[in-house]
Amino acid sequence: MNESAETLNGRCLCGAVRFRVTAPVITMGHCHCSMCRHAHGTAFSTYCQVDAAAVEVSAGREAITRYDSSPGAAREFCRHCGSKLFYRAREMPEFLWVAAGALDDDPGVRPDFHIFVASKAPWHEITDTLPRYGEFPPGDGH
Repeated sequence: MNESAETLNGRCLCGAVRFRVTAPVITMGHCHCSMCRHAHGTAFSTYCQVDAAAVEVSAGREAITRYDSSPGAAREFCRHCGSKLFYRAREMPEFLWVAAGALDDDPGVRPDFHIFVASKAPWHEITDTLPRYGEFPPGDGH
């Protein structure tokens, strides 16, 4: 966990949405599920798990659009530029997952794991030694 008390700043590509994270990042990981791949247009997405109460949208709240991608999950993005911003799991409302690429500042942590590697893009090879999980890690609460 990042023990830094510094505020992390983030924004979308066009700058319409700006936000702050005022608590340390709990963990960071790469998700290879097909929904993340399609939403981001990449081999995987990287998210930082934080305390939901520590995320403050400082500008552009009205520009945030929500898409319920599955019965238990919602993805939030800027309606102007399409930047992916947040992921919410209904079973875990106390947490919010912030798209790491939307952060302007170094979160002070590095990725800890890969999830949903059972459905990763067949053309992508994972070359690091981080732990890999076929779906969610054991005991993660999903």
